[in-house]
Amino acid sequence: MDFPAISVSDLTKNYGNRSAVSHATFEVPMGTVCGFVGPNGSGKTTTIRMILSLISPSSGTGTVLGHSINHPEKYLPAVGAMIEGPAFYPALSGRENLNVLATLGGFPISRVQGLLEQVGLGERGGSKFKTYSLGMKQRLGIAAALLPNPKLLILDEPTNGLDPSGIQEVRELIIALAKSGTTVFVSSHLLSELEMIAEYIVMLRLGKVIFAGKTAALLSRQAGILVARPEYSVDLGKIAEIAKIHGHEVTIENGEARIISGSEWSAQLNRLAFEAGITLASLTAVSPTLEETFFEMTGDSQ
Repeated sequence: MDFPAISVSDLTKNYGNRSAVSHATFEVPMGTVCGFVGPNGSGKTTTIRMILSLISPSSGTGTVLGHSINHPEKYLPAVGAMIEGPAFYPALSGRENLNVLATLGGFPISRVQGLLEQVGLGERGGSKFKTYSLGMKQRLGIAAALLPNPKLLILDEPTNGLDPSGIQEVRELIIALAKSGTTVFVSSHLLSELEMIAEYIVMLRLGKVIFAGKTAALLSRQAGILVARPEYSVDLGKIAEIAKIHGHEVTIENGEARIISGSEWSAQLNRLAFEAGITLASLTAVSPTLEETFFEMTGDSQ
């Protein structure tokens, strides 16, 4: 199986004179977790809707599981999706809700209990949906998306509104699904979570793809920071001057000099500080986070 799970080229969606998505081009390899990120209004949900054939593109092409998005009947049976939150019958139990969906979709009801256990609801399958916590409701939504035993699972903000415990539950579930061979394409604004689980990242800004590739490759493009704290605060200015002389940008915050540089310069900085009569109480290399990289690339404000 040498085709990507998702591949789009010049995918565009216009609404009148406004482009919600403009010439988007990216691929999602099979068997991976791919994060889909961008500021609000950047076109993430529109892109997902085109991939799922809920709306038609204005132009461009795409394939899902090797089939053209112009023929969704060929790939949708192997795709599971949860977008804009799950909707269930409040008075029915989790198991009864899944039974209804399985019957309507023509899926084996025998899969229901196994899916409840897979998402951590095995012992609560008989409880009414209205008694579920938000995290349990989200996990039931994922169980519903897994009814077709999909090769590709698309999740739009699956951790939206969850507390830290609920977020961890969904994270562990996504990791487990990927390990079992399911490709997971997940849109989320919780970038710290995506950094932990997503091997690939697709980043949108104003409807355009500004990065698509491995998460590690994206982070490696951004400069790291050396955080130097001198034993005596009066030496902060000297450290800043040393950094500037050697071509590095530096800011001083909370008694520390924050120098834009990779960790490879730390030994030289330590030596230069010593030669200048400065004792460093600490010198730490800080790698850029996905969130910092996101804000830098999108120009979005925290």
